[in-house]
Amino acid sequence: MSSTFEAADGVRAIDSMMCGREKVTSCYLVRADEPALVETGPTTSVETVREGLEALGIGPEDLAHIVVTHIHLDHAGGAGALAPHFPRATVWVHERGEPHLADPTKLVASATRVYGEEALNAMFGPVHPVPRERLRAVGDGDRIELGGRNLEVLYTPGHASHHVALLDSTSGGVFVGDALGVFLPDVAVLRPATPPPEFDLPLAVQSIERIRDRQPTSILFSHFGPVRQVEEICGRAIDRMRSWTSFVEEALEHTTELPGVVERLRAAAEDDLDEVPPGRREAVLDRLEVLSSYEMNAMGLMRYIQKGSGQGG
Repeated sequence: MSSTFEAADGVRAIDSMMCGREKVTSCYLVRADEPALVETGPTTSVETVREGLEALGIGPEDLAHIVVTHIHLDHAGGAGALAPHFPRATVWVHERGEPHLADPTKLVASATRVYGEEALNAMFGPVHPVPRERLRAVGDGDRIELGGRNLEVLYTPGHASHHVALLDSTSGGVFVGDALGVFLPDVAVLRPATPPPEFDLPLAVQSIERIRDRQPTSILFSHFGPVRQVEEICGRAIDRMRSWTSFVEEALEHTTELPGVVERLRAAAEDDLDEVPPGRREAVLDRLEVLSSYEMNAMGLMRYIQKGSGQGG
């Protein structure tokens, strides 16, 4: 069962129920003359997203655009499975990501190296190609016209080299994908998202600063929902990314083995959960580990740090 809620002026969020969990991944319907869906979630969430769109009055012939912030499977993995159900919808993605939605072979291989085949299939399901004739590539400064409103493309690398944020001309909100990390609004926990192979700290910080400098009315997280305290959440995101990078740098002074780095990161970052009531901590950690696990963050930070020091490729 899908649930929806108002996220911004003319924007409805759909809880895609990723991995069967509530408040993990948001997709967004932008109402306009040409309605747009921002993010698809993974293939395992396609039916839930379709139910959400139907509940919001969007039938198979109504959706005009599908826009993804980047091609990671929790954001765009369902694009190929969803597109046939909305045959008039154009699928928009950054120019670096377009080839991988048309042919997801390398994308799936990369994700398999991170998750393992069994976990990948359970979490995300199969990844189907999007027909090339339905894809449109975008770059920094482009505008996706929806009729009566538009989405301005802000190139925001750092989490990934093909990552974009989308500034909505009507609400003033910005869809940030994973540029700021992941946020659980019910417990106000923010965690970085620093996965391999492309995380880059200076680029990530620059991207957050760019989003903040546009003075949006709200931050529309893919994980999960809207936040109105823009200055505060952007500052926290930058601080958190820098501190987690420092934690892993310190861990690498003691061990280069992933399990050891993960344990040191987990211990160093424990204060991030200080405001979570003890009775809820286990459930909160479960949601966070689905979205942005200690292991995945450690892998990405280790690669970034070792690459910078000439120790890794």
